[in-house]
Amino acid sequence: MRFLLILALLFTAPAAAQDGAVIRPLSTVEDSVVRLSDLFEGAGARAGVVLGPAPAPGQRQVVEAAQLLAIARQNGIPWRPTGGADRVVLERPGRAVEREEVVVLLRNALRGQGVDPQAEIELLNFSAPLVPMAAFAQLSVEQATIDTVAQRFGATLVVAADGMATQRLRINGRIQPTVPVLVATRRLAIGEVLGPNDVRLVRMPAGRLRPGVAERPEQALGQAVRRPAAAEQPLMLADLTQPLAVERGSTVTMLYDIPGMALTAQGRAMEGAARGAVVPVMNLASRIVVEAQVIGPGRVRVGPGR
Repeated sequence: MRFLLILALLFTAPAAAQDGAVIRPLSTVEDSVVRLSDLFEGAGARAGVVLGPAPAPGQRQVVEAAQLLAIARQNGIPWRPTGGADRVVLERPGRAVEREEVVVLLRNALRGQGVDPQAEIELLNFSAPLVPMAAFAQLSVEQATIDTVAQRFGATLVVAADGMATQRLRINGRIQPTVPVLVATRRLAIGEVLGPNDVRLVRMPAGRLRPGVAERPEQALGQAVRRPAAAEQPLMLADLTQPLAVERGSTVTMLYDIPGMALTAQGRAMEGAARGAVVPVMNLASRIVVEAQVIGPGRVRVGPGR
């Protein structure tokens, strides 16, 4: 804080001193400059005297007893060190620039170099710059470069705002191509048949996905879930199947496929099965078990010789 002492010496002492001045051990500076009132309570008419620039947003500076004494003498402030830990800690609050703001800027800059606008932009070791709390921050990206082999990028982030020096920060990250993926909109239980409100398309990095993920709604709509699925998790094709048209133990209508004749009987399905599958069915009249093909909900066909 030598700048405070140097600048303070430029001011002439006022004609009359103020009584009862005390230091502010912890002082929050909202402005871009440090004033006498930020160091002392009871500074009187000279409270608004500017001593120097404030700390950068999010930073702090310490004014020790010797500096405080020199500033007090030069400005006619009746203060003396007490012999204890006389110091003032100046803190300037700041707000962090949102990561997503930077990602949007990068996406636009990299798009001009052929990067898919739907690719995922991942910042590595990113430390968000701070700007004054009430200031409007102007962000821009310069010198964006791409390593197409490693799918990496580098760029300079420029941050400008009133009340602070312009910052230029080097940022780096990865570019990950994305693909459309079908995910569950809610937790799904075994056997549930998927409808339009149960799934949605999102884009995810291709490198994070297992082979066999559902990529189109038509691959899942009307299908039944073979394993529980968590909300927002990709649906695997292997975990989907046609819904059961016949439930295990249910009563079904058996159609006997006999040339020149149409016979029906009541049977009991020994297993659950989807349309088109072959399932063992017991004729309730004869108690004979035959193989039958499921042709619809609660209906099976028994072919010749069965």
